[in-house]
Amino acid sequence: MFENEKIVQTKTCKCCNSSFQITDKDLEFYKKISPSFKTPLNLPLSGEKSKITLPPDKGDWGVYKYLIPPPTICPDCRQQRRLSFRNERNLYKNKCKASWKDIISIYSPDKPYTVYSQEEWWSDKWDWTDYWQDFDFSKSFFSQFEELSIKVPKIALVSVWWENSEYTNCSGYNKNSYLSFDIWWSENLLHCRTVYSSQNCVDCSYVSKSSFLYECLNCSESYNSIFCIDCKNISNSLFCYDLEGCSNCIFCFNLRNKQYCINNKQYSREEYKKELEKLDISTPNSFETLKKYFLDSKLKAIHIYANNKNCEKCSWDNLTWCKGCEISFWATDSEDSKFLIDSYWANLCYDDCFSWWEKWKVAYALEIIWNFEPNNCIFTFSCWSCTNVIYWDFCHNSNNLFGCVWLRNKSYCILNKQYSKDEYEKLVPKIIEHMIKFWEWWEFFPSSISPFWYNETVACEYFPISKKESLERWYKWKDEEDRNYSWNSYTPLHISQYDESIVWKEVAEKNIQNILNWILVCEITKRPFRIVKLELDFYIKHSLPIPKRHPDQRHLDRMKLRNPRKLFARICDKCGKDIKTTYSPDRKEIVYCEECYISSL
Repeated sequence: MFENEKIVQTKTCKCCNSSFQITDKDLEFYKKISPSFKTPLNLPLSGEKSKITLPPDKGDWGVYKYLIPPPTICPDCRQQRRLSFRNERNLYKNKCKASWKDIISIYSPDKPYTVYSQEEWWSDKWDWTDYWQDFDFSKSFFSQFEELSIKVPKIALVSVWWENSEYTNCSGYNKNSYLSFDIWWSENLLHCRTVYSSQNCVDCSYVSKSSFLYECLNCSESYNSIFCIDCKNISNSLFCYDLEGCSNCIFCFNLRNKQYCINNKQYSREEYKKELEKLDISTPNSFETLKKYFLDSKLKAIHIYANNKNCEKCSWDNLTWCKGCEISFWATDSEDSKFLIDSYWANLCYDDCFSWWEKWKVAYALEIIWNFEPNNCIFTFSCWSCTNVIYWDFCHNSNNLFGCVWLRNKSYCILNKQYSKDEYEKLVPKIIEHMIKFWEWWEFFPSSISPFWYNETVACEYFPISKKESLERWYKWKDEEDRNYSWNSYTPLHISQYDESIVWKEVAEKNIQNILNWILVCEITKRPFRIVKLELDFYIKHSLPIPKRHPDQRHLDRMKLRNPRKLFARICDKCGKDIKTTYSPDRKEIVYCEECYISSL
């Protein structure tokens, strides 16, 4: 909480029973974001109203404002609820209900939804408004929204403008990428998550403007490096942490503008080359041993309390060029916002995940997830270039919508039904008052109407819970099918055996055909997985071992290397100053406040 804020309420979360605080700034925001509607004053409405002057022939009209009260659940539970509507990684074989062709979809075939291929969904062969329904005042709003959501065709994958990247989701402008998610403007990505403007990367997360990286995390503007964490502008480096402007480094940390270093010790170019030749990363055992050595050595590094860059009056972690952003994680170029997660150019926004705004535009938003250029949006999922929309799912280039599903280029619609402006302004306040009676108005969509099982969503990654707890909290759950894999699994050879520059061409070709055609089994989960040609070429080029773990397990392994989205009270290990950090007090890392960290470099 910032110095100029006052705590006005302390509430108990109705989901987890933890206490959370409401400040005067929060109440000010909720009042500003609350929607207003211009309607005749003689309507029997209970919203706050103020009379406005219009020509005599128009009668007495007023502006009704429906205040959004403070939330009833804590920030973590609100985030968990929103994330339960986002399936990124789980892909299924399905049928397009328009062409009946085989498709890959984020919706499993056992769900009741109508799913269209990308081509069919974006075509002019059908009309979103054909699925409209009148509002029924005898039913709750959320039950009617769920009915509409089941009827309206859904797009198989949320990916746009891609080439040879059928197995990607939540992505766009990509080429030749496979089993990668939340990737944009990239090429030749394999098993990546949240990678932007990059090429030829494998098993990387939170990477931007980089090329030829392997198992890297939180890196940018980097090249040809392996298993590096929190690095910027590095090249030809292995197993490094918190490097900037460095090249040719191994097992190094907290360095700036250095080269030819090993364990933070300076070497000559010739000495470095000799030591590098001794390093064997070509077998799974040797690679894992080096990773363990690096992660153990990383405990000696100095860790800054919050990985924020060029920020003013901000709290939490991984913020860049932000001002006045509180309790936010991984946000860029954002201002005067709170509870942001993976957001870009947010301005005056509360409770957002995975959204992009039009740069530097003031755009109020509350409780949204995965929106693009939203403006004055409340309780929305996947809004693309829309204004003044409330409670809707995946609408494009539209404005003034309420409770709509998968519309584009529309205005003044309710439950996908077209209304005139005056009809819309009269009906929406009545629906809101109906929602207030059902205790729905001030809440995001309940997870019970999410189209996904809880254990196939991003929520399960950040808030893992048991099946019992999931069902108790009205989340959906899908049990894993018992599968007796009858086929024989393939045991990978040493990577050199696939390289025709090392073994006979005929031998290499035979080995390549075997590994591409056979199934591998994860050493942890026993789940089957396959190696694709582009992936194998990458391993051969960099002399890397064939992975022994399923891509999903490798993703979870990288996730464990990230700090939790939670703040802890701790003291600076150098000056003793009180700090708030994502490093819990019982962790072994050396954590400094910003001043001590900068002075130590």
